[in-house]
Amino acid sequence: MNPMKSILCFILTLISIQAYSQYTDVINSNRPGVSRSAFSVGTNVAQFEIGPYITKEKRTPATAYEISGFGVDFAARYGLLFEELELNIEGTYQNDKKTYPLNSSIEEKRSNFKTLTLGAKYLVYDPYKKSEEKQPDLYSWRANHRFRWSSLIPAVSVYLGANFDTKDNPYIAPGIEGFSPKVMIATQNNFPGGWVFVMNFIKDRIGSDQSDFQYILTLTHSFNPKWVIFGETQGIQSDFYADNLFRFGGAYLLKRDLQLDTALTLNTKDTPSVFSVNFGVSYRLDFHKDKELKDKDINNGTSAKEEGKRRSRRNKNKNNTADEDKKRKRNDIDFDNN
Repeated sequence: MNPMKSILCFILTLISIQAYSQYTDVINSNRPGVSRSAFSVGTNVAQFEIGPYITKEKRTPATAYEISGFGVDFAARYGLLFEELELNIEGTYQNDKKTYPLNSSIEEKRSNFKTLTLGAKYLVYDPYKKSEEKQPDLYSWRANHRFRWSSLIPAVSVYLGANFDTKDNPYIAPGIEGFSPKVMIATQNNFPGGWVFVMNFIKDRIGSDQSDFQYILTLTHSFNPKWVIFGETQGIQSDFYADNLFRFGGAYLLKRDLQLDTALTLNTKDTPSVFSVNFGVSYRLDFHKDKELKDKDINNGTSAKEEGKRRSRRNKNKNNTADEDKKRKRNDIDFDNN
């Protein structure tokens, strides 16, 4: 089946699935790691994530080579139709130079997309919906931060995408070109104290000579609403390439819709050794509107902004009425004393 038709069928199937969502008041980026959150960005939210990086690889056996260059990771995400549904396009473009120290006359300059994928992600289960309805204990810090066994149940989303690879791409196995499917299951646990644990299980380029399996485990900790650090491990297994990568870094929330980040990537082997540093930024255009407010706007024929102005006028009128009552009471008292 054509991969694009598969994506459309996948989206139509999701229409019949009931699930919850979790739109956030501040940007919720997948950066600086490479794992994917279980949650979507929310309806009518367009989010852009980009991160330039520098990389260096070195292979030490007899067929030694060195690679040095730069690249950029990018993603565009959009919440469509349902709170749980997200469409996205993401990829990595790299430009580097491959040299062979044992034969300095050989030098290979390369540039192409390492990955370019169009896909859809859907949140099929959200265990945190009910917890949002629970009121915090105002008298006990411990009660609000203690471990709960229910937090071991993760939010779960599914993903279906289509890779596009150009002919003679130096970053993939020879002979691969055109479209190939990609599937993923993403889980997310939100633990007390600002800890978040994300797991991705991915089957990529299905049916090609470079069909690989990947797992990504990411642990994030927020010290406060502005700062967050993370650690991540990524395992890749295929006949073309296998590796275990480790990432460390952090992010800073500059504004509610703007995040800055940085990360370091390395591995523990020399076939080849990998070292990479990236700096990134995430920005969103937030046109999200809660369903309750949207229904009220439709019924009253007013916008959210107009509703806010009307409430402000009502509050102002209440204050004026209260002031008039106080003034009238003072006048009554003065009249009685005369």
